[in-house]
Amino acid sequence: MKHTLAILGPILGIALIADGAPALAGVNGRVDTLERGAYACEMPGDAASRRGVPVPEEGFTITNGSAYAADGKNGTYLRVGDIVTMTSGPRKGSRYALKNERHLKKLAQDGNPTGLRCVRLGSPGT
Repeated sequence: MKHTLAILGPILGIALIADGAPALAGVNGRVDTLERGAYACEMPGDAASRRGVPVPEEGFTITNGSAYAADGKNGTYLRVGDIVTMTSGPRKGSRYALKNERHLKKLAQDGNPTGLRCVRLGSPGT
């Protein structure tokens, strides 16, 4: 039995790595997390006001590691390279393009920007 596990262990490990490889290879990035804190979302303003139009129902808070909270519920997300995908919870299926460590742009189903932007509130590290 020990010999069987010794042989299968490395084989299973290679199979698991190979199974996950296409997901990482296709986006040219590494798995990472977002800065913790509240992210407020808004649509761009018009030429008259030049201020953003708040969309509070789209906001969320990164709580820990790859976890977030929104609408009083919790969920998880996956950041690979510059793409963030909400994988469970109230924003499940939402995708964002990372513009910098504190600024996200929401993507439509086809991958094009929707115009909605979400910005981390507060100073870095808070």
